[in-house]
Amino acid sequence: MSDEREIQEVLARYVRAADHRDGPAMSKLFLPDGKVEIFHNNAGTPEFLGELVGPEAIGAAVTTMMKPHPPRGWSHHTTHDPIIEVKGDTGTLDAQFVVFNVLGAEKPEGGWPAGASGAQGTVTPIETGYYRPILKKVDGRWMMAQHRIYLDLPAAF
Repeated sequence: MSDEREIQEVLARYVRAADHRDGPAMSKLFLPDGKVEIFHNNAGTPEFLGELVGPEAIGAAVTTMMKPHPPRGWSHHTTHDPIIEVKGDTGTLDAQFVVFNVLGAEKPEGGWPAGASGAQGTVTPIETGYYRPILKKVDGRWMMAQHRIYLDLPAAF
């Protein structure tokens, strides 16, 4: 597999760990001194919101800071248009993202009404922005050294 594809897969594992609220899986993606920096794109000017340092803190944030999914609920990250550059054992990635809130409808006691078909529930976009990690290849494996998140909407922490 090419370095570019391996880097893209790190991001795929990142968004899946976030969607599953899987802190241990998330922490495995970061170097021991890895960090996440979160920004709000305030009219084109990045506004620093906060940071997490170290795999344990990053994993704990995914498990405890992210809102738990409601019954029949889920989040679904999608990433788009990755731009990947590799120079030796350092790689950068710049990808757009959208997070969707997925909420399945509760099946009525008497079953779905006549004429109902297909998926029942709602899918709502709740977050957009850019993921811009810097990765290092260590012992043949790409890991995040620094991950910058640029949110399009302001966020409360």
